[in-house]
Amino acid sequence: MLRIHFTRDDLARVRVVERPHPLWETVLSVHRLRDRWSPTALDTWRGAARRRLMADPVRGRDAFSLLGTLIPRRGNFPDFLTPTALMDSPGDDLGGGLDQILATPRTLLRRDIGMLPDPPRRLTALSDGDRDALRRLDCALRTYHAAAVAPHWAAVRAAVEADRARSGRDLLDGGTEGLLAGLRPVLRWEPPVLTADYPVAHDLHLGGRGLVLVPSYFCSRRPVTLIDPELPPVVVYPARTVTATRTLYEGRHALERLLGRTRSGVLAAIGAGCTTGELALRAGISPASASQHATILREAGLVTTVRAGPSVLHTVTGLGISLLRGA
Repeated sequence: MLRIHFTRDDLARVRVVERPHPLWETVLSVHRLRDRWSPTALDTWRGAARRRLMADPVRGRDAFSLLGTLIPRRGNFPDFLTPTALMDSPGDDLGGGLDQILATPRTLLRRDIGMLPDPPRRLTALSDGDRDALRRLDCALRTYHAAAVAPHWAAVRAAVEADRARSGRDLLDGGTEGLLAGLRPVLRWEPPVLTADYPVAHDLHLGGRGLVLVPSYFCSRRPVTLIDPELPPVVVYPARTVTATRTLYEGRHALERLLGRTRSGVLAAIGAGCTTGELALRAGISPASASQHATILREAGLVTTVRAGPSVLHTVTGLGISLLRGA
């Protein structure tokens, strides 16, 4: 069981990252690529990722082998693979994160790798901070990310942004406690503790440092946190809109006959709210087409649109939600 203990000060310091974290997504996708129980909705991604990795069999196999050794099927993987400094400005590429990995102190490399179950001998040089070993890790992460994650990045970003929009609405409706309560069923808010199923007993005392919430496309079933309790507190959890969108799409055939496949997809993709640009990413259409479909749905009373600074925010009305649920 994972237990995250809050103080009153911590409730004022909860935030959700603005964009997906490239290294968390990369690391967690290694699990999804090899886990037999991974969601079937990822089957298409899994096949494409394997084909791209094998397009250069030597580099692809070496990259996946090294990462598979560092990221065991069960148990902890090294904290240094997901630098916490990136939480302040996660971007769409690996650059800054890889620089931080290359600069990891030898003491932390040795500690983190030493926590792996039966650390293999091939990681000895990396554990010792050998520069060639670090460069091989850098190359492996770049090769794997380019083959398995970067081509799917639009879907990753759309899922994370949609989850963030849902958190924003929960925050407006119920404050920070409403945001935390909205993380069910993966995370359960039982004041003043946030709990989750976890493979080991792990208590994280925030102590006024707050908590960074990281929705993730490739995180599945249960949340993940860092091993070192002294690092800035982070919890990574499955982006809720990934599951919600899959469920809506599975039962949307009647709605497709009424609205058409694209427009019913746009209605489902709006979910808890999004801008026109985010809608285009989620639905896989152009911004102009997203704007046109949103306008038609708004005129039909299925969507409302309000201006938020330079952007507009679309949300599904009660009628739209009833149609989606009925479908």
